[in-house]
Amino acid sequence: MVSFRKKKSSKNVDGKASAENGGPSPKEGGADDAREPENTKSPIPSRPPQMEDIPDLLEIMTTEKGEKSAAATKRIYELCDVGHKQNRVPMVCSGKFDVLTPLAQCLTQESGDGRHLACLALNNLSIPTENKRVMALGPSSAAVIGGLCKVIAEDKQESYLCCICLMNLSFLEASIASMLQHSPAPDGSDPVPPLENSESLLRILEKLLKNAPAVPKSGSGKSEGVRWACGLIKNLAKSEENAALFGKTDIPKCVVGNIRNTAAPPGRWTSNSLEDFSLFVILNLAQWPGSREALIEAGAIDVIKPIMAEGDLQGLKATMACAFLGAPWSEFPEGGSTAAKSISELMTNIIEKKGKDGQYAYGVFKLYTATKAYRDLCAAAKAADGEGGESNTKVLAVPSAVALCLQVVSDLVLAADDEANGGSKYVPDVKSAEYSAAAIGYMLPAILQAGDPPRKSIQSEKACGEVSSMLAQYANLAGTSAEGKSAASAASEEIKGASGNARPILEISHESWTQYRKREGQPLDQFLSTEKGIEVDESGPLDFLPCVNSESQCNIL
Repeated sequence: MVSFRKKKSSKNVDGKASAENGGPSPKEGGADDAREPENTKSPIPSRPPQMEDIPDLLEIMTTEKGEKSAAATKRIYELCDVGHKQNRVPMVCSGKFDVLTPLAQCLTQESGDGRHLACLALNNLSIPTENKRVMALGPSSAAVIGGLCKVIAEDKQESYLCCICLMNLSFLEASIASMLQHSPAPDGSDPVPPLENSESLLRILEKLLKNAPAVPKSGSGKSEGVRWACGLIKNLAKSEENAALFGKTDIPKCVVGNIRNTAAPPGRWTSNSLEDFSLFVILNLAQWPGSREALIEAGAIDVIKPIMAEGDLQGLKATMACAFLGAPWSEFPEGGSTAAKSISELMTNIIEKKGKDGQYAYGVFKLYTATKAYRDLCAAAKAADGEGGESNTKVLAVPSAVALCLQVVSDLVLAADDEANGGSKYVPDVKSAEYSAAAIGYMLPAILQAGDPPRKSIQSEKACGEVSSMLAQYANLAGTSAEGKSAASAASEEIKGASGNARPILEISHESWTQYRKREGQPLDQFLSTEKGIEVDESGPLDFLPCVNSESQCNIL
């Protein structure tokens, strides 16, 4: 244990001076021989810090101020820097010490060094997945999030570091709802809703974006703060509840302005740039009714629709956002073919758990986002076709995309059936199944288009029977939403009524879906018609025969 003592008086601060005055030097002993001069023993060892030093370092951080506290904070940072990644999880999750509360307290220091080092340490500690839950949802979460918000609110030079730390924590999806609900109130007072509290994280982020210059200087502290704040908002906006809160602020207007005011063309936007984050925010907010209207009022469609022509990640994001925002079919480039191909490819990649080289990694997009975008694209195409048309929906109703939608719905049906054997490696969520069923409904004019010349087809009859049965089973699942039930029931009846004549697109789609089920080892009789006839015996429907209830013998063939 390192000993820390009060500073000695000027009379005894130097052993030589004390000896000259006739008093005992430290080496000679005397009444004060236990009080060593302050400059003969450093309170913090000069050797590299070790994990066992943490309790002493935390004590210095909480009891000392100024340079001593900053020096101890620096040691804590060094223990979790890029060269000591292995220490990050034990420092937070071992239960041996609480490093989070002292670091959060350092964020309130006036000293820039201590505050800066605490931000660096918290950033490093927020990276491991195990730590995110403790930091965002654990006992110290209020102190950590509150301290980070305070630095941002005060517009300190470390604001961007605090935004990065909060963004790191927001990658834990279980934390995003509680994080945006951070709304501190005085002890003993009633909770204050985030929208009504200027000190809430929601209002602090809004203020940061609103006060940013229209064209912030690249690399400046202000621009970095806005940039990483948009990265944080991108993650927080994945929640429908959070999106509803954002929709009641000026944040949608701000992110649309970021895209409108940029001078860089989309092809030059780098990953994690302000423009990249801002377009992601628009995409995530566009999915939800509570924030969709705010984007439309901000002119989002006109700002992002030129980006759809980009054949990269930015083009994909802009395409899905325009679909969510209700852009008319005529706005999608190349007659909608590029949009149809890119979104169906995204759906496939998500289900197959892979990304796309040079564009996105697996996990960046959720299946419910991709299927909803495809549904809305189908709705726009059908609206453009009008009653009875299929020229635009035919662009979307390619067999591979139709089979994919069938797969998503049927996988959920199998997952919900306790008696079914086999299943999918990727079990979709209920929303993805709902959107896929609705997409099938919108594409039916093209899917059920008769062959030319018209002809009878056993394959089409079988396809109509199985697909109709599958959609009916989905509609009857307990967890199916009213929208999903309505879309699936209507599609099931229409497909059932189309049985008999050849339907080439349906045939090929059904065959692809069947091959998928074979590869997955799924039961191929799950969706066959269960109407196998009526079993009878002598007391049943055949009791009209003369042999019934008589002594004569009959043979029923």
